[in-house]
Amino acid sequence: MTTGYYAYAIGPDGHVQSRVVIFGHDDEEAKRLAEQLVDGHDIELWQGARKVAVFPRHDSPTS
Repeated sequence: MTTGYYAYAIGPDGHVQSRVVIFGHDDEEAKRLAEQLVDGHDIELWQGARKVAVFPRHDSPTS
């Protein structure tokens, strides 16, 4: 069964810049798909009100 997730691109000001719908069979598949979206923005992956993962942008000091 496929489950819907949202991947949010977070700008430097901490606000959402965009949202992408991701469909995956489980959290691990959704994480793999969301991580591919990292490009100058942090990406937060959510399923409803549950935060699944955070992927820092590649040039982030914490990466």
